[in-house]
Amino acid sequence: MLDKTYDAKATEPQIARAWDEAGAFKAGAGAKPGAEAFSIVIPPPNVTGSLHMGHALNNTIQDILVRFERMRGKNVLWQPGMDHAGIATQMVVERQLAAKGEPGRREMGREKFVERIWQWREESGGMIARQLKRLGASCDWSRERFTMDEGLSKAVLEVFVTLYEQGLIYKDKRLVNWDPKLLTAISDLEVEPKEMKGHLWHFRYPLEGAEFDPENPSTYIIVATTRPETMLGDSGIAVNPKDPRYQHLIGKYAVLPLVGRKLLIVGDDYADPEAGSGAVKITPAHDFNDFKVGSRNNLRVINIMDQSAAIVLKDNAEFLDGLKTGAALEALVEQMHGMDRFAARKQIVAMMEEGGYLQEIEAHLHKVPHGDRSGVIIEPLLTDQWYVNAAELAKPALSAVRGGKVAIIPQGWEKTYYNWMENIEPWCISRQLWWGHQIPAWYGPDGHIFVEKSEEDAQAAAKAHYGKAVKLTRDGDVLDTWFSSALWPFSTLGWPEKTPELATYYPTSVLVTGFDIIFFWVARMMMMGLHFMDEAPFHTVYVHALVRDKHGAKMSKSKGNVIDPLDLMDEYGTDALRFTLAIMAAQGRDVKLDPARIAGYRNFGTKLWNATRFAEMNGVAHDAAFVPEKATLAVNRWILTELTRAAKAVTENIAAYRFNDAAAALYRFVWHLFCDWYLELIKPILQSGDATALAEVRGCVAYALDGIYKLLHPFMPFMTEELWARTAGEGQARPAMLALTQWPDLQFIDEDAAADLNWLVELVSGIRSLRVEMNVPAGAQAPLVVFDADALTKERIARHELVIKRLARLEIITFAADAPAMSAQVVLGAATFCLPLGDLIDLDAEKARLNKELSKIALEISKIGNKLDNDKFVANAKPEVVEAERERFAECMLLKEKTEKALARLSAG
Repeated sequence: MLDKTYDAKATEPQIARAWDEAGAFKAGAGAKPGAEAFSIVIPPPNVTGSLHMGHALNNTIQDILVRFERMRGKNVLWQPGMDHAGIATQMVVERQLAAKGEPGRREMGREKFVERIWQWREESGGMIARQLKRLGASCDWSRERFTMDEGLSKAVLEVFVTLYEQGLIYKDKRLVNWDPKLLTAISDLEVEPKEMKGHLWHFRYPLEGAEFDPENPSTYIIVATTRPETMLGDSGIAVNPKDPRYQHLIGKYAVLPLVGRKLLIVGDDYADPEAGSGAVKITPAHDFNDFKVGSRNNLRVINIMDQSAAIVLKDNAEFLDGLKTGAALEALVEQMHGMDRFAARKQIVAMMEEGGYLQEIEAHLHKVPHGDRSGVIIEPLLTDQWYVNAAELAKPALSAVRGGKVAIIPQGWEKTYYNWMENIEPWCISRQLWWGHQIPAWYGPDGHIFVEKSEEDAQAAAKAHYGKAVKLTRDGDVLDTWFSSALWPFSTLGWPEKTPELATYYPTSVLVTGFDIIFFWVARMMMMGLHFMDEAPFHTVYVHALVRDKHGAKMSKSKGNVIDPLDLMDEYGTDALRFTLAIMAAQGRDVKLDPARIAGYRNFGTKLWNATRFAEMNGVAHDAAFVPEKATLAVNRWILTELTRAAKAVTENIAAYRFNDAAAALYRFVWHLFCDWYLELIKPILQSGDATALAEVRGCVAYALDGIYKLLHPFMPFMTEELWARTAGEGQARPAMLALTQWPDLQFIDEDAAADLNWLVELVSGIRSLRVEMNVPAGAQAPLVVFDADALTKERIARHELVIKRLARLEIITFAADAPAMSAQVVLGAATFCLPLGDLIDLDAEKARLNKELSKIALEISKIGNKLDNDKFVANAKPEVVEAERERFAECMLLKEKTEKALARLSAG
């Protein structure tokens, strides 16, 4: 006998162990020889990471697909693994060393520090893998890979060297996002824009040949900047060529205050005539947009900062070039050299004000880029880095989507993909770290670069080049972690070796990912897969949305609204969390996660558990001999038809990545049709003593429950696996675990039985709704009057009269030529079913109640409407707040319509 309640905490670990011991998730488990392959690579989480709601949604969706296809008999591989997370991991270990009072990495040296990271990896890294197992992720954990393991490192070397030899990897001096605390370049994904209150400083730059006079605007041009410290590196000023105010100045020069450098005034569309003064100072070495403007207009690139973002002027040839030496310049260099960028900002503003060059200071709210790991403001910095020619690699990746070889779902993300790929920048792949794949490049005495797979190969190449053995120095940088992740779909399968797994599972079937890494991961996997495998790494990319809080706000630690999935699993069980995420995962719509919803879907699981107990207590046991086609009772033929319909809906919707629709179909069938209606309708049979009918009902209940467990398994794997095992029958065992049981391919349909019973369900539901809506006392036996009933309706009423009376709490059912006065009505087909209200409720009191309710609703509608009509509120309030108000307004309008309809019923006749 099943326990009275399902204990998720005790059951889930037991089920997880059973799956593991049975090898249920190993590649190809349960598949027949020659079965079609289905494979997914997990988006590798950081080795330092822990499960968050984004992971929970992403992996729940993947697991639904994987369990579904495994049960459909395909040769399934869900490839797990983790990313080595260069910056994050290095920071974790450095903090650990500091906390223990041990020497830092620089004192320790590179080799010993990397050894220490590997030690940390073995002892503490990869906690998230355990958490994913707890979520029920049915990966082949025996094949778990790591982006720094030996096989993947071999793939990285092969790709780097090949691309270098093909001219697609090269070294260049360009601007990068530079973290002055971590002293490394970082990717755009590791840059977090934070809104900050700052200032816009408006400066007067004297025009060449004019005697500067702060009171005479014809002697200067005004530029505005949020970063005055960068002005020391200015090499030009841009104005819009269509701006009549400045057309006469294009091609002329201004003079940089404090420094004396001549600045060419160029015409460039980058300058916005509507922004500020319309003139923009151009500092190519310290701003990404300025770098492009400088390149277009052949402006000098003058770097005035070092890697710690301090000002560097002494012996800075770029800065000093072309300047007149003298006491003023020497004093400036002496004063500013070595100064921190923000101290320099204050100093420069003070000096500009003293010289009459400061026109005004304007308060300015703007987004400032911060390093997501270090928390410091990121500095665009000109450095030597390694790059991939992404524009060339992007061409086939663009064609693959345009030509329909790869589908992006929802389709709206294709536009984003095209826009980024068509305007792609060179990909900076080098990082100034110690943890990661060290770049396989060695430098000769004259700086000549030798890119090889090993130091021995580099030495041989150098000897051939120089004609003798020379000392080589290896490049100290490591590769961006996204470089190794870009190879993930084929490197995890053993490439560059020609392994059986590579032949079987590449290309993979589908990629499930968040929209935020379309560029950083998805696009780069496409590039690398097409280049090295001549085939896209997947045929479908399913892009899921964000998980937000219940108000629609993005979760963040600063807001204090982060929901921990581990806490939710502790409180409600894993299945409830998974089902909630699935039923809310509509394509293109963010998930607004309210823990109250998870509690509701835990109740859904409880409902199924209780239904199974009810069945067990009524002698229901698994019956292998039950055949739907042989069922004779209409109620059984109806539920079997609805089970077939539910199975088709779930199958079609999972296959179409409409997970919310699949979950909703299951919810409707299990809770509404099976538990609420079917089990209620068969109670008289269970109590009848009719042996033949009883045997058929018991067989049908067991058959339907088996179908439910199978269909629900991809969504709620733990409880369904437990119920599957516990309902095998006295002393019996199932032939296979549910995870490896065949997906139901149901064909039984009885349209007549379904139409008949669904009519009954709809009628009773309608009457029950009317009773609630009109405030009819629950215990009151009501009369039902039917008019315009055709022969079929009359026949159905006669056949189901006792059931209708029992379930709808009716005293009598009569037929009439017209509807009674003041009656609530349900229209079903051609017939109208009426509840005369006069004998059931106090009409005057009910009218007063409804009018009072209507007044409250009207007041709420007016209040919310005024807010939404206020342009300032809509423009300034947070988007999630505005959205919540709109949703509440829509709810009030529906409630108003419903209340008015109820009032109209009371006033009729």
